[in-house]
Amino acid sequence: MFPSRSGHDIWVFGYGSLMWRPGFSYAEAHAARLFGYHRALCVRSMIHRGTPDSPGLVLGLKVGGSCVGRAFRVAAADAHDVVDYLTWRELRRDTYRATACRLRVPGRVVDGICFTVNRHSVQYSGDLSLEAMTALVDEGVGSSGSSYDYLSDAVEHLNTVGIKDQGLGALLQLVRVRRSGSAIVRARKRV
Repeated sequence: MFPSRSGHDIWVFGYGSLMWRPGFSYAEAHAARLFGYHRALCVRSMIHRGTPDSPGLVLGLKVGGSCVGRAFRVAAADAHDVVDYLTWRELRRDTYRATACRLRVPGRVVDGICFTVNRHSVQYSGDLSLEAMTALVDEGVGSSGSSYDYLSDAVEHLNTVGIKDQGLGALLQLVRVRRSGSAIVRARKRV
């Protein structure tokens, strides 16, 4: 169930697409740090960025560390509509959980809501090796495009807002190397 604070403003933390495509009205937005969770490609996408036979990977918040993202303050007057929208967007399946959290925004700490990965979901990938992650990102293609494009776009968007996620950037480079090697092999087979 989505934690809500009836009659009060709410803060929503975005670590992925919520940062650049929130889809809801907000009163203010700030860079923010969430403690206790980190951004990771840890969700198997079996529709949008992959299939059940060849899943891709998308972002989730895993326990441990911290994460820089954006915090959105939603005015109390809009909170009900935003909660309904986020419930539809993030909680339709059992992949994510709405989690109460503490966020450090410039000059203060606020209580907020973030969406953490449900470790009991069939879509949770667990701790994959870099090799396994590279293969899933390279091979996953679903109704919304490829897992590779998703990762590339995420890294680009993060860089645009000044967040350098070294782990995602390094994984993207590994996928690019794998793809260039595959292209060379395909070219040799044609010769």
